[in-house]
Amino acid sequence: MQLWMLHPDLIVLKLSNVWHGLRQFRNPWADGPSYITQCPIRPGQAYTYRIKIENQEGTLWWHSHFQWLRATVYGALIIYPKLGKPYPFIMPKKEIPIMLGEWWNRNPQSVLRQSMFTGAAPNVSDAYTINGQPGDLYPCSNKETTIFPVESGETILLRVINSALNQELFFGVANHKLTVVGADASYTKPFSTSVIMIGPGQTTDVLLTADQQPARYYMAAHAYNSANAPFDNTTTTAILEYKNAPCVQKGIKSQPIFAQLPGFNDTATANTFKTQFRSPQKVNVPTQIDVSLFFTTGLGLFNCSNPNSPRCQGPNGTRFAASINNVSFVLPTKNSIMQAYYQGQAGVFTTNFPPVPPVQFDYTGNVPRGLYQPVRRTKVYKFKFGSQVQIIFQNTNIVTVEDHPMHIHGYDFYVVGSGFGNFNPNTDPAKFNLIDPPQRNTIGTTPGGWVAIRFVADNPGVWFLHCHLDSHLGLGLAVPLLVENGVGPLQTVQPPPPDLPQC
Repeated sequence: MQLWMLHPDLIVLKLSNVWHGLRQFRNPWADGPSYITQCPIRPGQAYTYRIKIENQEGTLWWHSHFQWLRATVYGALIIYPKLGKPYPFIMPKKEIPIMLGEWWNRNPQSVLRQSMFTGAAPNVSDAYTINGQPGDLYPCSNKETTIFPVESGETILLRVINSALNQELFFGVANHKLTVVGADASYTKPFSTSVIMIGPGQTTDVLLTADQQPARYYMAAHAYNSANAPFDNTTTTAILEYKNAPCVQKGIKSQPIFAQLPGFNDTATANTFKTQFRSPQKVNVPTQIDVSLFFTTGLGLFNCSNPNSPRCQGPNGTRFAASINNVSFVLPTKNSIMQAYYQGQAGVFTTNFPPVPPVQFDYTGNVPRGLYQPVRRTKVYKFKFGSQVQIIFQNTNIVTVEDHPMHIHGYDFYVVGSGFGNFNPNTDPAKFNLIDPPQRNTIGTTPGGWVAIRFVADNPGVWFLHCHLDSHLGLGLAVPLLVENGVGPLQTVQPPPPDLPQC
C-alpha cells in the first residue's frame, strides 16, 4: 500500500507500523517500534495512529517494526508540497515509486528464528525485487517483470526506496543519467550520476529524462557488499519501455538493454556517491555543541561455555552479536521504554549508556579478540531538551568492517563529515561542512571509517537509534535516545491515547 498526502495533514490510520522519517513532534506514541514507544498490537486488538505532518515534504515510507515482518510489510509514504507550491526542480511528467526489496523462498520469520537459535548469521535472501517483482533474471518471474512505459523526451521522477531487510544496493537505468534532487524527504543540490547507492531505510529522489534511442532499457539493482560476509549476488530488474520503440509498436518484446552496475564491493563508487550530497542552500547547523558522543558501531561475538552446542554455530563456536560502545541492546518485555518512562516505572531500563566506548583501541585495525564480546543491557542515552548534539559513528573491524545504515526515529540530522580510518578529534572537525551539509534520517557509516552528524534535541520522548540492517538490529546494534521535556506544553510529550497497546 502506498500513502500519498498533501502537506500538512493529520492522518488517522489503523495499521501496526513505523512511519519511517516522520518527525512526530511530541508524539512518540505514533512512532511504532515495538517495546520502544509502544507494546505490540496483539492478535484481535487494534490501535489507531494519529499522525500530524509538519514541515516535511518528499519521499518517506512505512514498514513493520517487529522482528522481520517488514520483509513484506512496507509501502511508500509520499508527502507533496502545499497546493500551489512548486517543486524546486523541473516539474516531472510523471512520478514512479521504486521500492527495492528482498525475497526469501522460506518464511523470513523462519529464517530469523533459525539464526536466533543457532547464533549464526541468517541465510541471505534468494532474490531482490523492484515493486515486488524479481524480474527477468530469475527463474519463473520474467512474465511478471515490472514495466514502466515512457514517452520520448519526457522527464520522470523516480522515488527510490530501499526497503530491503539487510542489504545496501546499487541502482541504475541502462544508458540513462539520473539527477539526484532529494533524499529522506529533504531536497538536495541537484547532481548527476549514472548509479546510486542506497542503504536500507534510505530514500533517494532522481529525475530521469527519456532522451535515448527509443527502445527497452533495464532498471537494475544489486548488492553493495562492504563486509567480508556472504551476500545475495543476484540482480533484480524492471523495464523502462519507450512507447515509440519500434519493437513496442509492433507488439514485439525485444531484449532490453542491460544496465551497467558497479562491482559488488566497489566502496570507492559508493563513497563518491554519498559525499556528493549537499543541502540546496546554507542551513543552520548546530555549532555550540552541548553533547558530544562517540559511538563505536559494529559486530561482535559471544563466547559459549560449550562451543559444540547447536546454539553456538557462529565463528569458532560462538554466537554473533552487535553493539554500540560495547553495549548490545536488549528489548524490554515488561513494558515499552516510552511507557515505562512516562509512567515512572522502574526496572525496565537504565539511563547510563556510555557516551564513549569503555576501552579505546585501534578501531579499524587488528582488534584484539578480547574486545569482541559486548555486554547485553537495556540502556538508553538521556538528553536535556534543546541540547545541541554531535555523534561520531565509528565503524570497527570487530569481525569485519561494514557500512551500517544508522537511523534515528523522530529526527532529521545534518551529515557534517565522514572519512576512512579512525576519527581524529584534533584534525577531522576542521574538514566538517558546516555550510550546506545534507539533511538525512539514515546515514551509512563509512566501512572502516566514520561519519559525523549534528542535530538539536528538540523533540521530547523516546526515539530509537539503530542500524537499519535488521539482522544487526536484532543482534543489539541500537540505543534508544530519551529527550526530556522542555518548558511548557509545546516542549512536552503529549499524553498517550486511550487505546495505546499494553504489554
